[in-house]
Amino acid sequence: MSKSKLLFHLSDLHFGLEDNEALDWVSREIAERTPDAVAITGDLTMRARHHEFAAAEKWIHSLPVPVTVEPGNHDLPNYYLPSRYLNPLGRFEAFREVVERRIELPGLALVPLNSNVPAQPRLNWSKGWISTSALAECLMQLDALPDGMRALVTVHHPLRETGTRGTALTHNGTKALRELARRNVLGVLSGHVHDPFDIMEDVGNGSVRMIGAGTLSQRIRSTPPSFNELRWDGKQLDVRVRTLGDVATSDMMIDDVPEDAMPPREPGEPVAPVNKVPRTDPPKH
Repeated sequence: MSKSKLLFHLSDLHFGLEDNEALDWVSREIAERTPDAVAITGDLTMRARHHEFAAAEKWIHSLPVPVTVEPGNHDLPNYYLPSRYLNPLGRFEAFREVVERRIELPGLALVPLNSNVPAQPRLNWSKGWISTSALAECLMQLDALPDGMRALVTVHHPLRETGTRGTALTHNGTKALRELARRNVLGVLSGHVHDPFDIMEDVGNGSVRMIGAGTLSQRIRSTPPSFNELRWDGKQLDVRVRTLGDVATSDMMIDDVPEDAMPPREPGEPVAPVNKVPRTDPPKH
């Protein structure tokens, strides 16, 4: 029997507004624990600036383990539309080899799914959109895996389409989940909402486990900076939320994908009150 696999799932680093204490801690954890792979599910930068990507590239290339990165909505340039339309991932060039990288480990694969498009027929372009081509590419990679190999799909936006009215809604999310439910998928790793979660999503023809990571930036929503530690023993996938504070996983995880996934934009800026998802237990202090 092969040994269990240890994976670190990070998200929403937001270089430009990163939490350096949290990032230094995660770097030490990766160096000391040497996970089999690290999955980063999007929003490496705050505003897709060149210096933010340079900082992200330096940090990612310092990690001594295999890494796969999904682009997030913050990683597509908003202020220069020709770049957004013609080369939306152009600023990943310095570490393009890890972007949407499929990682195959003994018995387990990490398979990418891009949830970003350059433009959408709705005002809020921060929302997820699973294009026909992105879904086809993901399914092709899943179908090409060896018999018996399980998979974790990596994507930035949670694949929740119904039951939300705000920025968590992902166009074609239900369609994607129904296709994933037909395949040997252990779960879907995502970010975007800045709080961790672990939810079984029923999509009619089956269910899919959706696992969200928190943020490693200053843009916190209702939980402190964190990452997910995943362990797969060949039969069971365990998820533990890691944070610098002494907070239990059950107190870190929100109970559902929030309707409004927007955290405060900048420290000190006035923002609208955050609609927190109800929790079954109060957080520990």
